[in-house]
Amino acid sequence: MPEFDPASAHSPRSVSSYDWTGSGLGEPGRWPVPLRVAADLLLNTPLPGLLVWGRETVLVFNEAYAALAGPGCGRVPGGSVPSVLPPPLSSAGPALQQAWSGEPGVAPGVELSFRRADGPLAHRCDLRLTPVADGAGGIGGVFLLLAPPAAAPAQPAAETDDASLRILVVEDNLDSQYLVCEMLKAFGHEADGVGHPDEALALLEQRRYQVLFSDVSLPGMSGVDLARQALGSHPGLKVIFASGYGDTLLRHLEFPYLSLQKPYELDQLQDALAKVARQPAPAR
Repeated sequence: MPEFDPASAHSPRSVSSYDWTGSGLGEPGRWPVPLRVAADLLLNTPLPGLLVWGRETVLVFNEAYAALAGPGCGRVPGGSVPSVLPPPLSSAGPALQQAWSGEPGVAPGVELSFRRADGPLAHRCDLRLTPVADGAGGIGGVFLLLAPPAAAPAQPAAETDDASLRILVVEDNLDSQYLVCEMLKAFGHEADGVGHPDEALALLEQRRYQVLFSDVSLPGMSGVDLARQALGSHPGLKVIFASGYGDTLLRHLEFPYLSLQKPYELDQLQDALAKVARQPAPAR
């Protein structure tokens, strides 16, 4: 099992925070990029969650799931093949097969029962399942979150220093777009995702967003040109770019922005959003 470093328990995590060499996944440097991204998202989400990789059912789970399931689930973050399917997988039903077929799915209002040392623990949730690409044109795994039931009474928002942001994600890789949007929502932000700049410009006219988080390389026009057009109509918009080509295309821009180099760690995205949240709105 991978070793967990207690010193990182209250800081952002990534797969590099753990030793995976004894797990069923092996050295992270050899993982497909979608697996690494999905694992980073899972390890940082506050919701209980699992990542199922490969048809042999190698499992990774986060600390929120470990706290819910009890010591019987193994050591965080997993990377093992279980002898018995955990309750979320055995209860997912058709939504799990749907995810393996490449379509996101939801199993609403599922009643899970976890066997713990102090007796069974019942947990009601919506299981949200997202397919994860294998990097070779197929589906390599399934990302599964135990989300609060949609019909559950609204709870008062917890006090936090991090402001909730309305974010428009522009990413033409649909797997990455969906995972990033779901994670931003899990962290308390509002997020919509589109894959084309024209869709982004249309959505900006329909809703008020605070942050444009865009890939630099997009079909039809660059993320830079998209941001320039968007700022022409919405000067208060904050801009974060993600690029796999460094900052070459971002030099000498006439507007403020933050940038992330792909592949970026989730803590880098969180840090960029925290900086954006602290930025004052421009004078009208």
